[in-house]
Amino acid sequence: MVPIVEPDEDQPDKRKGKRLSWREAKLSLAHAQGSRTPIYARTIAGGVEVAGRQMLDCAVRAGFGAHSRVHAVGDGAPWIVGQIEQRFGEQGSYLIDFYHVCEYLSAAAEATAPDAAAREAWMETQKDALKDGRLMSTLRALVVHCEPADVDDDKAPVRACHRYLSARAKQLNYRQALTDGLPIGSGEIESAHRYVVQQRLKRPGAWWRVEHADWMLALRTTRINGDWGAYWAALDPNSSPPANRNTPTPAPKAAA
Repeated sequence: MVPIVEPDEDQPDKRKGKRLSWREAKLSLAHAQGSRTPIYARTIAGGVEVAGRQMLDCAVRAGFGAHSRVHAVGDGAPWIVGQIEQRFGEQGSYLIDFYHVCEYLSAAAEATAPDAAAREAWMETQKDALKDGRLMSTLRALVVHCEPADVDDDKAPVRACHRYLSARAKQLNYRQALTDGLPIGSGEIESAHRYVVQQRLKRPGAWWRVEHADWMLALRTTRINGDWGAYWAALDPNSSPPANRNTPTPAPKAAA
C-alpha cells in the first residue's frame, strides 16, 4: 500500500483540508521457467483492467507466445484470478500461494488439537496432503471439527478454512506444480513489493499524489527492467546520457 495525499484545491493553503489514504500498488512480474531475469510492470492509478494488460505485457516480453503456458501464483484475490483467466484463457493456470493457504490451516489447527505438538503434527499432515494432491483428505480432516452453524464466522476458523479450500479446489494443484518444477509460493512478488515499491514510496514522512506515485513507480520499473538508457534516449535522441544513469565506466587496469 502507498501513502496518498489529496489536497483540497479550494484551500489557499494546500496543507489544510487534505485527505490522507492508502492506495494499492498492483505489481506483477514474469519470467521464463528457470530464468533469473524477471520483467516487471506496475500501476497505482489504473484499475484491474490496466493491471491485467500489464500482466500480459510482462509475459509476452518474457517470451510468452501462442504455444506457451503461464503458471501464475498469487494470494487468491478475485481480481487477479479473473485477469489471469481473461488474459491467458486455456494457456494460463492459477495457484494460490501455499503460505496463504497455510495461514488458514494454522488458524484451524488451534481448534482441532489440544496442545502445540498435536497442532504441529496436524498441520504437517495437512500440508503434506495438499502437496500430494489429496485435498479431499484435508477437507475430511476439517469437516469433523467444523463449528456449529450458529457460531459466527469470525469465531469459526475451521469452517472458514473448509469453505476457503472447497471454493478454490482448482487453484490448489500443488502436486502438479512441484512435479513440473514450478513455484507454489508468491515470495518472489512479495519481495519485489519491498524493493521496487516500498523502498522508495514508503519512506518515513512521505505522502504522494496518486499521479506522482504512479510516475515514480514507472521510473522504478523502467530502471529495474534495464530500460533506463532507452527511456532517456527516446525522450531526446540527441541529448547526452543522464548524469544519474548509475552505469559507471570501468576503470582501466593498472599497468604491471
